[in-house]
Amino acid sequence: MKANTHPDYHLISVKMTDGTVVQMKSTWGKEGDTLTLDIDPSVHPAWTGGSQKLMDAGGRVSKFKNKYAGFGF
Repeated sequence: MKANTHPDYHLISVKMTDGTVVQMKSTWGKEGDTLTLDIDPSVHPAWTGGSQKLMDAGGRVSKFKNKYAGFGF
């Protein structure tokens, strides 16, 4: 196998939406960085089975709806 072909695999902190912090191994960022999640498995409707509304942080959903309003979405 070629040397230096795989990314660095290291520990990072992942901050969930409820404020809890979990240590995980990842290729994201650098050793010790913190990844803050907007949606995580504890609140996402796909895992909870609920029908919660997702927050539109950047106005992207409303921009999409306005752009394609005539198509009946």
